[in-house]
Amino acid sequence: MSSERKRTRPLPRTPVALSVLNLLAERPMHPYEMRMLMRQRHHDRAFQIRESSVYDTVARLADRGLIEPVEVSREGRRPERTVYSITEAGREELLDWLWQLTSEPATDYPAFAAPLMFIYALGRDRAIAALSQRAARIEAEISSSDAFRRAFAAEILDFPRIFGIEEEYAQAMRKAELAWVRATVAELRDGTFPWPVPEDLPEYPAHGA
Repeated sequence: MSSERKRTRPLPRTPVALSVLNLLAERPMHPYEMRMLMRQRHHDRAFQIRESSVYDTVARLADRGLIEPVEVSREGRRPERTVYSITEAGREELLDWLWQLTSEPATDYPAFAAPLMFIYALGRDRAIAALSQRAARIEAEISSSDAFRRAFAAEILDFPRIFGIEEEYAQAMRKAELAWVRATVAELRDGTFPWPVPEDLPEYPAHGA
């Protein structure tokens, strides 16, 4: 396959591909080692780690010219394992991709936005109950994250904070959402967030009227 075709083939931009490129930017390794490191570093908190998806991603990245095989090793009676290394094109792709993901806010819509848009259909009391239940579940997630990070810090002493920054961000988002949900429930309960009756709902003109 020509290098030109490799350069023009679309990049499989998935969390697994990002993880593979990042690991190989550290050092050459085979797919099995990549998968083990993903689990050890708890990448499964961000995406599902399947053996088939890791091997498939490695094959597609190699086909794209972003990584390349550098040696084949065998330990005892185990199957041969191909060790891969990131290419210069792969390193450039990784840095460009990370810069874009970090610097540009996502344009996708949060899943919570859709039910909030139509929450009026639940009625005031059921909306309060649903939001209260959501708050309780977010509280549980916050507690679980705190426990996970304490256990991880105890397991790996002097673990660099930068390698857990994604969970710091996730925890900050949970706490912000919890604060908003609690405040909204309080307003709905005390009436400072008015719940309109059907006859008070605005009427919008029909299309073309």
